[in-house]
Amino acid sequence: MPISYNKLWKLMIDKKMNKTQLKEASKVSGATIAKLGKEEPISMESMLKICKVLDCNIGDIVEIVDEVN
Repeated sequence: MPISYNKLWKLMIDKKMNKTQLKEASKVSGATIAKLGKEEPISMESMLKICKVLDCNIGDIVEIVDEVN
């Protein structure tokens, strides 16, 4: 099931935060940040760490994209 982190990138822009700052603040790995950049799924634990740093809910940073056949 395809997912999109476009909401995350927009929220980070609004909060004037870059990927390195997100990685350091949330204490997630560089590999996790790379997965986000490639629209790949990450663990729920990492998702919650990111949400805590950004003060948001999961639905505010990720969305399921409908597949078009």
